[in-house]
Amino acid sequence: MTDVSLGMPQLPAPDYPADVRARLEADAREVIARYPDSRSALLPLLHLVQSEEGYVTRTGMRFCAEMLDLTTAEVTAVATFYTMYRRKPSGDYQVGVCTNTLCAVMGGDAIFAELQEHLGVGNDETTPDGKVTLEHIECNAACDFAPVVMVNWEFFDNQTPESAKRLVDDLRAGRPVAPTRGAPLCTYKETARILAGFPDERPGAVEATGGAGPASLVGLKLAKGEAVPGARVVHPRGEPAEDRSMPGSEHLSSHDAPQATSASDPQHPSGPVTEEGE
Repeated sequence: MTDVSLGMPQLPAPDYPADVRARLEADAREVIARYPDSRSALLPLLHLVQSEEGYVTRTGMRFCAEMLDLTTAEVTAVATFYTMYRRKPSGDYQVGVCTNTLCAVMGGDAIFAELQEHLGVGNDETTPDGKVTLEHIECNAACDFAPVVMVNWEFFDNQTPESAKRLVDDLRAGRPVAPTRGAPLCTYKETARILAGFPDERPGAVEATGGAGPASLVGLKLAKGEAVPGARVVHPRGEPAEDRSMPGSEHLSSHDAPQATSASDPQHPSGPVTEEGE
């Protein structure tokens, strides 16, 4: 086998010990049986092998290829595309700080910077005790809870640098940590097995739900035309804000009403499109 990127021979990936291989094969067959086409099971199988060693090893990718009759190149292409698959040893707890726009301006950048200094690690690096891997992450659709920190994909909302530092200290010390909402926290390996499609047997996990935050619910009520005390809709281009404490306006926003192009953008007028597309 040759490493194409280096043009150098590469040793074959080692196999799992016999007992581990037998256990993984039994789990893999259970996963594969859920799909009409076996290759559709690749994503959960990658989570399965990740639950064994905490990251997707060459051995794990070879195992997936053999179970699904794929090439290792096909498996590697998928494993390297998705960020939820780790490619190197990492911590028991993946601590991700959202640094997308809203979380960043609400304090996410400051949280990430202080955690780097507090833990003595950079992005995608793991503390020497193997407990915490720090990374900045993309939006997790929790903007109304900004700034958000996620641990093994469980939400810790409305964080500050101080609360985030207490969080990682508790994780490293083995003290109980409870997410703001959602299922109870577990290790990264346990999370990977759940993502592979096996039952989540943690107490309270089945009943746990995320739920929308107050800001999202206000937006939903406005969209339905319901009264929201104190709510305002700010229009573009300097138009006065509209009081939406009580329903009654025809449109919630100037963007809701269909307009001719020349009316919405006088600098680039064009005639209306007819039904015939002329």
